[in-house]
Amino acid sequence: MRIALCNEVLQPLPFERQCALAAALGYDGLELAPYTLAANPMDIDDAEATRLSRIAEDHGLEITGLHWLLVAPAGLSIVSDDTAVRQRTVAVMERLVELCGVLGGQYLVHGSPRQRSVPPGATREQALDRARACLARVARRAQACEVAYCLEPLARRETDLFNTVAEAAALVDEVGSPNLRTMIDCSAAGQDETESVEALMERWIPTGHIAHVQVNDPNRRGPGQGAMRFEPILATLVRLQNEGHYPGLIAVEPFEYVPDGPGSAAQAIGYLSGILHQLGAHG
Repeated sequence: MRIALCNEVLQPLPFERQCALAAALGYDGLELAPYTLAANPMDIDDAEATRLSRIAEDHGLEITGLHWLLVAPAGLSIVSDDTAVRQRTVAVMERLVELCGVLGGQYLVHGSPRQRSVPPGATREQALDRARACLARVARRAQACEVAYCLEPLARRETDLFNTVAEAAALVDEVGSPNLRTMIDCSAAGQDETESVEALMERWIPTGHIAHVQVNDPNRRGPGQGAMRFEPILATLVRLQNEGHYPGLIAVEPFEYVPDGPGSAAQAIGYLSGILHQLGAHG
């Protein structure tokens, strides 16, 4: 089982220092938030993406994927009633899919709650229709670039659209693309799902819907800094990996950094590695 770190945890360090610190802590890779790389991620060309990939590789890291996709540029939405806004948003999503491929990433995580919440004056059905159309277009680009585009279920405190794995999986099935998938964020799942995270994994990962897992506590801190027990979660993932149902990667994504970004990253990798070593699944 490989462990990646979501790179915004190490801001405002420059990218090379992020790589050096993540590698020194024992991470296997970085999951990148595009807004940390450029004020407008659309300005990142293939040459710059290749340079970033080489920096990571020089530190013994892989760039595993992308997340926080629609933070920048401003004004994006997959549910807006403005067709031009949705078209511009899809163009950004498609370009990020291409960049993920150039960077060597395997997946993109579509969270971005503000850019998908039902807008004023719209019904939930209208928002779903607009989101479905945008995601279907992006799924075609993801298939061409051989990456997974994952619609992330998020807690109701963040958004009112796609709050459970079942809801996200239903849209995935409606689109019907092998490259449109969903994922499990432990913090969100711990808040809004009706079953434990490990039970959720048992039910959904063998179906092929789940392409990625982010590990964090429902209190929004790193794994091991709250009440959620990750021993059964990791044991379930390792078994599903051994059975061929899961690719063997988790990403650490805290939202509150205690005591700070580097300290949070250090505590998370120590906690997770300890569990995985006991399971014989890391190192």
